Amino acid sequence: MAGGLVYTALESTSMATAEIYGKTLVKLGEQNPKIVALTADLKGSTKIGDFAAKFPERTINVGIAEQNMYGMAAGLAKCGFIPFASSFSVFASLRALDQIHTDICYQNVNVKIIGTHGGTSFGQAGSTHHAIEDFAVIRSLANMTLICPADGIETGKAVEAAANTEGPFYIRINRGFDQTVYADDKYDFEVGKAVLLNEGNDITIIACGSCVYQAVQAAKILKYDHDINARVLNMHTIKPIDREAILSAVNDTRRIITAEDHSVIGGLGSAVAEVVIEAGKACAFRKLGIQDQFSKIGLHEDLMAMHEIDAEGIVKNALEVINQDFEKEGVHGSAVKAEGAGKAASAVKLAPQGANWVDEV
Repeated sequence: MAGGLVYTALESTSMATAEIYGKTLVKLGEQNPKIVALTADLKGSTKIGDFAAKFPERTINVGIAEQNMYGMAAGLAKCGFIPFASSFSVFASLRALDQIHTDICYQNVNVKIIGTHGGTSFGQAGSTHHAIEDFAVIRSLANMTLICPADGIETGKAVEAAANTEGPFYIRINRGFDQTVYADDKYDFEVGKAVLLNEGNDITIIACGSCVYQAVQAAKILKYDHDINARVLNMHTIKPIDREAILSAVNDTRRIITAEDHSVIGGLGSAVAEVVIEAGKACAFRKLGIQDQFSKIGLHEDLMAMHEIDAEGIVKNALEVINQDFEKEGVHGSAVKAEGAGKAASAVKLAPQGANWVDEV
């Protein structure tokens, strides 16, 4: 986007992620008259109302009819427009799946799906509004790009990238006020490329969405309280996933934890595991998320703690994985040695790492 994003870093801390999406879409709409917006009677909740106020003639409210909305979006894309269709993540990925599969992905048309209220971020609304299966569903669709930004700044970058890249996109954002991971937009965002937030050779934490901030905080705790250097990767793009970053982490740390506000089946953790297995690698591995169950109802921060995807939960699991002697247990495989693998069990650290810790991000 020419001229950068349309808000300051200070403003971003007082805006919901969806609000930044709305403001970014307005800016894109000013630059490109082909951008249109569709909503399923959720103009206010998904913050697409900013675009509607600025460009009422380029906004369509289809009513509570998500299936129709995505079918219409496909038709608009076939006519040369760039439609952004917004709804709650759970409705976009499940209720309208047939239309996304057949009308959008099968035809490989240029539709951008913005799924708001992702994961358990609307936790108090109950299981019908928890989007904990959308990664698994959406990433299985051919031609689809799947992004889960870490905060508002990254949401703006993801929306901009989607507008400027041909093909179907699904961008999943949260309902509420996400913690700020990035102080500004002066960092390289590339679809399909993870962002290294912390150096470390003892263990790697791979996270997306709201879990990224928690992973960074967990890395600080691990360093200051336990002298453990944790690498943190923000895997904002789940499809196509960054194979190079994952395999580098396996080679360097031999211990991987994934953290996501999603079921542990079919999501980020599964995508990372597929890369590791297909490459013939072996490591100590743990997936954090919703453990094959429906989540309870409650505030987002409480649910994250319950499912151990907050900082404390990540630290707890990291320590357990660090203390797992995976060579003796046969997890690693006898053909591969743990040279440079970081810290095992209660052993002395082989090579202390001088990490570039982020005090304020």
